[in-house]
Amino acid sequence: MPHDGAAPALPPRLTAWFLALRPKTLSVSLSPVVVGTAVAWHDHGGLLWAPLLAAIAAAALIQIGTNLFNDVGDYRRGTDTPDRLGPPRATAQGWLSPGQVETGAWLAFALAFACGVYLAWHGGWPIVAIGLASLAAGWAYTGGPAPIAYRPLGEIFVWIFFGLVAVGGSYYLQTLTLTPTALLAAALVGVHAAAVITVNNYRDLDGDARSGKNTLAVLWGRPATRRLYAGEMLLPFAGLAALAPGLGWRAALPFLALPPALRLVRRFHREAPGPVFNAILAATAGLQLGFALLLAGAFVL
Repeated sequence: MPHDGAAPALPPRLTAWFLALRPKTLSVSLSPVVVGTAVAWHDHGGLLWAPLLAAIAAAALIQIGTNLFNDVGDYRRGTDTPDRLGPPRATAQGWLSPGQVETGAWLAFALAFACGVYLAWHGGWPIVAIGLASLAAGWAYTGGPAPIAYRPLGEIFVWIFFGLVAVGGSYYLQTLTLTPTALLAAALVGVHAAAVITVNNYRDLDGDARSGKNTLAVLWGRPATRRLYAGEMLLPFAGLAALAPGLGWRAALPFLALPPALRLVRRFHREAPGPVFNAILAATAGLQLGFALLLAGAFVL
């Protein structure tokens, strides 16, 4: 057995990379592509597989690159301290060097760009603009002189890029058009994605405040952030009423996700801040995926 004070064993290299990608929340980038494609199928009765698969790959790679830039960026800014409540980060734990993690981030962005070349050829200049904006925002989330993650903008950022942009872009790739219905579905999916960031920032509130990371949770405090989370979890269900004229009874299908959403809201309010919020974060990402799949089902049934 190791003696007291011995350094913890390093995980295998592939395991370290796998954990650095933050696999429990990667569904946040899959959900909007599925929903945007389902709305397009409903409106036009067809499915273009190559743009769909390329969009899934590009969205996942952009999220992976953003996660890796966040991993190394928080380490360099001194945010990932030993008292961190979230899952261990690869750079801070010494599993991977800062250079390795940064190289991995740029590689993920390069592969996303390669997917984007095909998507831009298929979708034209609107997709070029979406792709370049998404890459720039992914880097700026933790990089640059004024990172988004260090300002009270994280939820808005996620709502825009994992809601409006991702769903709208996926719809556009299938149809080369954009409709109010697609944007409404995008807004609903994006609100649940923003809730994932709210859990993260609520969990890390105390450490973020000490390190000068002025997230919305730091700015508002815990009581208001609990109310924000409740609103983010429940607002998409209220928004389903706007889809009823076009979908009929099928617009109620995502209400199957309401009971677990209510349980998560109660748990968020009752639990004391601590590592338990790692499980709540993963469950919130899972809830977003479940809601998105049910919403997609409402459009394809």
